[in-house]
Amino acid sequence: MNNAEHLSRRQLLAAAGFIGLATLTSCGSGDDGGDSKDLSKKQNGAMKEYRAGQQFKAAKPLSFSMLHNNNPVYPTKGDWLFWKEVTERTGITLEPVDVPLADYEKKRSVLIGAGDAPFLIPKTYHPSEVAFVSSGAILPVSDYVHLMPNYRDKVKRWRLEPELDSVRQSDGKYYLLPGLHEKVKSGYSLALRTDVLEKHGLALPTTWEEVYDVLTALKGEYPDKYPWTDRWSTNTPFPCGALFSYLGQAHGVKAGWSYDNISFDTGARKFVFTGALDGYRRMIEYLGKLVAEKLLDPESFTQQDEQAVQKLLAEKSYVISANPQELVQNYRYNLHKQVKGAEIEMVPVPLGPAGPVVLGGLRLENGMMISSKALKSDTFVAMMQFVDWLWYSDEGQRLCKWGVPGVTYTESGDTYELKPGISLMGSDPDAPKDLQKDYGFFNGVFTYGGSWPLVSSSFSPDEKKFQDAMSQREQLPVDPAHPLRSVEQEQATLWDTPLKDHTIQNTLKFVLGKRPMSEWDAYVAELKAKNMDRLVDLHNKAYERFEQENG
Repeated sequence: MNNAEHLSRRQLLAAAGFIGLATLTSCGSGDDGGDSKDLSKKQNGAMKEYRAGQQFKAAKPLSFSMLHNNNPVYPTKGDWLFWKEVTERTGITLEPVDVPLADYEKKRSVLIGAGDAPFLIPKTYHPSEVAFVSSGAILPVSDYVHLMPNYRDKVKRWRLEPELDSVRQSDGKYYLLPGLHEKVKSGYSLALRTDVLEKHGLALPTTWEEVYDVLTALKGEYPDKYPWTDRWSTNTPFPCGALFSYLGQAHGVKAGWSYDNISFDTGARKFVFTGALDGYRRMIEYLGKLVAEKLLDPESFTQQDEQAVQKLLAEKSYVISANPQELVQNYRYNLHKQVKGAEIEMVPVPLGPAGPVVLGGLRLENGMMISSKALKSDTFVAMMQFVDWLWYSDEGQRLCKWGVPGVTYTESGDTYELKPGISLMGSDPDAPKDLQKDYGFFNGVFTYGGSWPLVSSSFSPDEKKFQDAMSQREQLPVDPAHPLRSVEQEQATLWDTPLKDHTIQNTLKFVLGKRPMSEWDAYVAELKAKNMDRLVDLHNKAYERFEQENG
């Protein structure tokens, strides 16, 4: 998911509304356990003693309908080994209702609205489920997680309750079974031409002060070039969304794709306005200095991605934002073809005033909605057990990702290797078979979340090095719950967008030197005139109310 394509998480969470976490370990009625008596006639095909870590096998052959996101990269095939293996292991036959990737969300809404949705509705990103709650078309799945021992085990062991709090509705329940991650996976950082650095005796930077020093040295060697040109500025409300995100992280503030008007001050125990924080101002001052000294290309904030990459490949620049996939499949691959001896490496996010932290980053993924029609079926319990095993058990997740041992892969400890002749995302261009296209594994509908060893098992050496370094950093706490009431949310929505627009516009003006930093106080006054304080007060009152009601 590209963060730039979505509204801020806080704005979306507020739209959903949520309430405190009830215990997830209850096996009786209430408290996310549901009423077990209601399920006494829905046990057809279910396992009587189903536990975490146990292979689920339906007591009789069953089939369940499922909306399936048909990805054009690996179009659905009826003879995939995936379908066959799932049925052999579980006794369940999945009946996919294929929908083209481009039409998935629209078609999903139409099917749910018409009452024609399949029982299982995966590949749903929060808060998409909110639109279907009031009609009763989807289940409050938190009422039935007592049927899912693998799910509950991971929530408990990985301490995911605060994250689950964020997807709850005003009734205290959640309507989406999210993918669960043991650790936050970082995505973006700087990539630098290491051969050029070595040529001039420069080391890879580990702090933003060192980044400045490296850029300054490169500018001295190549005075007619911008050492750094950047990308990810189009089709996003926040230009250079990746850069601002990880630079903001180093300053302890939400910016770029991660930007949210509202942030929680853990020291003061209250919500504050992100775009008026001292850390936000320091981030802007740093970037403004790079632009003013011609270390960062000002076209970074307007150019297409292709333009930024072409500048890198043409050696007009030596630094660019990256993620592990772009690093290997785009930058390095094309540099090796065009520039003799060229090498490029992505560094862990350079450290800044906030220290070694990972800001935000929920450990939840897209997940599963379940049609309310499913509860009327006498096979409901078996279906929930099946969902628990395939999407949340270690063995189910391993099957979805890597396939069948000895057939599609071999395993040694936490190391997985594809069998000869099988490729994954171009890993072996000459291989006659593809793990996704020909076998149906590593399908985004089924493959997400999991333990760190499993998630990292598909990393390239570059990504593993990057992620291992980032995983050692401290994850800052998730903002505490502060559900807005419906009338409050209506008001917040009216204030949110103008404030966000003004913040982004002036962020760029400051960075590009079109507005002097001496006008920072005037900028904050403008935010106040656009109801900044009233928006913050609204969220703080909701937070205080929640604390009193649930403390």
